[in-house]
Amino acid sequence: MRGFERAITTLFGSSNARYLRRLQPKVQAIGELEERYRAMSDAELKEQTAKFRARLKAGETLDDLLVEAFAVCREAGRRFLGMRHYDVQLIGGMVLHSGRIAEMVTGEGKTLVATLPAYLNALEGKGVHVVTVNDYLARRDMEWMAPLYMGLGITVGAIQSNMSVDERQAAYACDITYGTNNEFGFDYLRDNMRPAARGDDRFPKHLQQSQGPLNFAIIDEVDNILIDEARTPLIISGPAFDDPRKYTEADRIARQLVKDKHFTVNEKDHHVTLTDEGVRQAEKLAGVESFYTAGNMEWPHLIDNALKAHYLYKRDVNYVVKEGRVVIVDEFTGRLMEGRQWSDGLHQAVEAKEGVRIKEETQTLATITLQNFFKLYKKLAGMTGTAMTEATEFWKIYKLDVIAIPTNRPLQRIEHPDVIYATEREKYEAVADEIERLNKWDEIRLKSGEIILGQIERENDAEIRLVRRGSSSRKNLEVIRKEEIADIQRRGRPVLVGTVSIEKSERLSKLLDQRGIRHEVLNAKYHKREAEIVAQAGRLGAVTIATNMAGRGTDIILGGNPETMAWARLQDKYPTRLDVPREEWDALVAEIEAAEKMKEEAELVKSLGGLHVIGTERHEARRIDLQLRGRCGRQGDPGSSRFYLSLEDDLMRIFAGPWIQALLKKSLPEGEPLESKMVTRRVEGAQKKVEERNFEIRKNLLEYDEVMDEQRKRVYSYRQQILDGANCRHMIEEMLREEIAYHVDMFMDRDYGVESFAQWAGNRLGTTLDGRDFRGMDFSDAEALARDEA
Repeated sequence: MRGFERAITTLFGSSNARYLRRLQPKVQAIGELEERYRAMSDAELKEQTAKFRARLKAGETLDDLLVEAFAVCREAGRRFLGMRHYDVQLIGGMVLHSGRIAEMVTGEGKTLVATLPAYLNALEGKGVHVVTVNDYLARRDMEWMAPLYMGLGITVGAIQSNMSVDERQAAYACDITYGTNNEFGFDYLRDNMRPAARGDDRFPKHLQQSQGPLNFAIIDEVDNILIDEARTPLIISGPAFDDPRKYTEADRIARQLVKDKHFTVNEKDHHVTLTDEGVRQAEKLAGVESFYTAGNMEWPHLIDNALKAHYLYKRDVNYVVKEGRVVIVDEFTGRLMEGRQWSDGLHQAVEAKEGVRIKEETQTLATITLQNFFKLYKKLAGMTGTAMTEATEFWKIYKLDVIAIPTNRPLQRIEHPDVIYATEREKYEAVADEIERLNKWDEIRLKSGEIILGQIERENDAEIRLVRRGSSSRKNLEVIRKEEIADIQRRGRPVLVGTVSIEKSERLSKLLDQRGIRHEVLNAKYHKREAEIVAQAGRLGAVTIATNMAGRGTDIILGGNPETMAWARLQDKYPTRLDVPREEWDALVAEIEAAEKMKEEAELVKSLGGLHVIGTERHEARRIDLQLRGRCGRQGDPGSSRFYLSLEDDLMRIFAGPWIQALLKKSLPEGEPLESKMVTRRVEGAQKKVEERNFEIRKNLLEYDEVMDEQRKRVYSYRQQILDGANCRHMIEEMLREEIAYHVDMFMDRDYGVESFAQWAGNRLGTTLDGRDFRGMDFSDAEALARDEA
């Protein structure tokens, strides 16, 4: 069957390639309009927006305007941002406008791509929401792209978590609004708790709704938001007035129970189970006769949570303690999730474990899952570097097609096979060795096969003089003739290391400190400096250790990013980047670029092989690994990546199977790595298993939420109609008409009598009866037949 599929694909091309070919004539048409719009003045270019809006009012559609609107937007990008959309970016824009997901390799300019469909759809005046993963990116992208929109007469705003209601209303009143998934979702819930519609001046502003209708959303990092975050329900809650002392008491009991004797821990399914002996011991410690009598029923749940807190939730992995509070760490991005808490008393159990102040439990006032929130939009689109591995889920749940967009320049990234060590200690030593080799030592590979590590002191056309690694004096120079040398890897190549948790990033940081290697650590504890650190990760000699957040949305430019450095200097002087005068901004960027010699440095870094990415563990989802690899080799730059694994990694330990571990432990000598395609395949197999399991969990959550979602949509829709001024009398009369029609149809059905008898009799007799068997009978005959069948 596969061979047949391959033959058909060879003959007709893949569906992805055919779709891209169909867009090519539009790309050419946009290119042909370039000179026309380039010749216009700024005022004439801005006037095009008003002309497009007039044509829409006259009955034309957005698709009719696409070619001209994209050409105008491309010219505005060139003129106001100094960034002209590439042809592949135009294709990406068309894919987004059609309500699909565009898979674009990291560094291909997704932020700029979003301006095309955002501008086109903003012409309708119904609102466009551009959704990002955090507040910083929402504000940065809005400020960065604002000159393009403003140059075309389009208003743009950004939602931030600390905004007042007035500021939110102003941001939502703009043609295009940037913000995070959580902010858009929470505003939807808040709006459905407010007593007045937008613009209802009988009420003060803060009681009026902010958001307006959900028309079109463009989701950046769509896999992160619609898949990783999809299981997270957004909840607006109020206090439940509970006694927090019970959590401390449950924690005291949990500390005295013995693992494997009183309870078992299942890491794979993430739960803890008390044994019979454990239940009796816990009852004794709690001072109660039985947990299963009135008044004591919540004890098992409290102790269960306390044991989970101790054995499944780890500090600096799943959460951090910050200013006397437990703050959750997002397992996919490594970011702190301020304001979120685990439900069902689990958060309080972790607080009791850490000895911080225990918050009261809360009760839910309004809730929606991100899956159901985004399904409310009339049109949805998304972009990311990694969507193909989850294409089935995007289609099944959101009816979103994934289209892979080709790169602007050929990809030059080298992906080395994984290396596997027996223990975690050996793995981290190997990672530190690799970083030290690239950062501190020149590596000379001789034609004889020998590798010499040292520091080159002098060289000419004929020979190289270097101090060997481990040499006692810098005066002991060794001379190597050029004709003996096969290859030289010079020191100073930038390295980005991805870790899965804060704890692991700090462990590696200590190892590098011991070796005297200067480096930056980027994890949720230091996320304020995130963009600044990541933007400079491509500089000569830079070593950056990052959790999975690894600066999603921030470009690593070889040689350094002068714009980020400029904003770091100006952020205390101006409230936003938009307030910086253009002349001052351009002058400072040029000054930094010249002073730091960034262009020359970029060429030098390219000659060394570009950015090298090291992964220290495979993540549960293959996308997260691909996202990390994608930090290097942007826009045709050179780059490479390698993953270092150990048999003690969570993924290997929990999912790879005990026989693989036993086999490898026997065959792996101390400190020796294994490079094996078979093991890499097993790891990817384990990742697939976890992805499938997580998909099932998300699907079940969606099905479970469907009934409540239908009720919520009905209630919110009636509520909205009332706020918008609908006549309540007419609405109630319509409901009555529907109910009467439904019941009349039901009672008039010719089988109503026999069906209702069969159901009633079946319930009384504890069996299932078929109504058709009782047609034409009187009651006594029907009763006799029912008793016989039972």
